[in-house]
Amino acid sequence: MEAAAGAGPAEALSCFAYNQDCTSLAIGTKTGYRLFSLSSVEQLDQVHANNEIPDVYIVERLFSSSLVVVVSHTKPRQMNVYHFKKGTEICNYSYSSNILSIRLNRQRLIVCLEESIYIHNIKDMKLLKTILDTPPNTTGLCALSINHSNSYLAYPGSSTIGEIVLYDGNNLRTVCTIPAHDGPLAAITFNSMGSKLASASEKGTVIRVFSVPDGQKLYEFRRGMKRYVNISSLVFSMDSQFLCASSNTETVHIFKLEHITDSRPEEPPTWSGYMGKMFMAATNYLPAQVSDMMNQDRAFATVRLNFSGQRNICTLSTIQKLPRLLVTTSDGHLYIYNLDPQDGGECVLIKKHNLLSSEKTDENKENDLRPPLPQSYAATVARQSTMPSSSSMPGYSEDGGALRGEVIPEHEFATGPVRLDDENEFPPIILCRGGHPGKVKRS
Repeated sequence: MEAAAGAGPAEALSCFAYNQDCTSLAIGTKTGYRLFSLSSVEQLDQVHANNEIPDVYIVERLFSSSLVVVVSHTKPRQMNVYHFKKGTEICNYSYSSNILSIRLNRQRLIVCLEESIYIHNIKDMKLLKTILDTPPNTTGLCALSINHSNSYLAYPGSSTIGEIVLYDGNNLRTVCTIPAHDGPLAAITFNSMGSKLASASEKGTVIRVFSVPDGQKLYEFRRGMKRYVNISSLVFSMDSQFLCASSNTETVHIFKLEHITDSRPEEPPTWSGYMGKMFMAATNYLPAQVSDMMNQDRAFATVRLNFSGQRNICTLSTIQKLPRLLVTTSDGHLYIYNLDPQDGGECVLIKKHNLLSSEKTDENKENDLRPPLPQSYAATVARQSTMPSSSSMPGYSEDGGALRGEVIPEHEFATGPVRLDDENEFPPIILCRGGHPGKVKRS
């Protein structure tokens, strides 16, 4: 989830976004952009800083690789793809109108305009598909599964009601349409496996979770009833056990996705059990809105921020083996909270970082954890071909994960006859620079 520029008090950041697995944070400012590693609570390591591109309003890093995509207000119709460790531009593409958002995984790169969506093959940046005449999408709302084995894409199917179009980004076809909410959509997000899709409407009171690809409703959570809010971020934890939502209010909500069973065990024949059954049966005779409200789950954990009305994004991540809630705000701060995965409750603030005062660059340390720099564009966006065949392996070869000993799920590995060392399939970076950067053709 990312936040782009908008009206608000003391906005030092023009944009800010976590990467796909929440191990890195990218921020854009009037003078450039910065990348941070999120591997420690106490220390915020600045991986890279660029002060040559002014007025950055979109910056997206591909996992913890050296590939970063940048869009500037000086050229809002042009997307630039960089290899930041080499300091080289891989390629750039121009579009028919302003770029509103960009999403990427190891298979696809999505560019969202107000009334069209462009799907690129990330290994060679070829345009695969243009989805034309989408409903007006002024905020560039869309979501891409980080699981490149399915690459599901979700975007609004209407500008007046909360309809979600689910699109298969690998096979380039529409899967289904999900009637998620009565009002227009405000937020959509996939879990890490691309098997669940969460959404919220502009009212911001109810959050729903659907199964993918069939679009069946799995969960329904109530964020609040007293007032409508603007949901600014919606994100699953990497293990899909929790769902976090932040808004323009001072409260961040964390919901727990309990295991769903087809049948409940028979309750003992007690008075309370009898009354419980009578109560549930009575909901069938109540108005639909009242019945739905009584069946909605409340937040498992919350955070009370010391501010409201400020743009922010949140994420759930495991840092130093413990679950944390991270909140980044438009005034240039990162807040880190502890989350109790057993009892929930109020999360405790343990660290506050100033993103604009961290001048230390940790590129040398990051280089020590990485193999020699790749010579091809493919090696920037995919792993080496000498990968073990086991379903999982310790360590994360792209950025510092080896130090943390994380386990890579099977879906992270590339599938199929991909020849990473074949320069005909994966041209070297130097051949991609400026290669056909002109306007993208529609298909």
